[in-house]
Amino acid sequence: MRSAFTRGAGRRYVLDANALVSYFEDRPGGAGKVQHLLELALRQDVPLLMSAVNWGEVFYIAWRRHGEAKARQAEAQLQQLPIAVIDVDRERATRAAAFKQRHGLGYADAFAAELAMAEGAWLVTADPEFENLGKALAVHWLPRHEK
Repeated sequence: MRSAFTRGAGRRYVLDANALVSYFEDRPGGAGKVQHLLELALRQDVPLLMSAVNWGEVFYIAWRRHGEAKARQAEAQLQQLPIAVIDVDRERATRAAAFKQRHGLGYADAFAAELAMAEGAWLVTADPEFENLGKALAVHWLPRHEK
């Protein structure tokens, strides 16, 4: 299953919530890697992808850690980035739920994994939960950050 987003050369990437949080919080190592992927997306005219569920997780984390104003600022910044936030319909939610059940992922993580699988894309994350998938999913690892 491919979408209109597959035009252009190179790899496709799906951002997990912690990848975008890493970028917004300027975490050592991770922010630079995400910045590189954003620049690549602009050069290739192929946006990075993110599930709407994972965007909601980023918004929640920003609000919880930094307040509503910072969460709204992150939302405005997202509009300027080459990131396509992909809506969730019933079929996508069903596939994500099945992915969660089969692989023991957190609910939001299952949406990131489902989107990466559906798009044949690499998942960008630092979340060790994805290590359980082995080679079932191509992962572009970011440095881990302690909370």
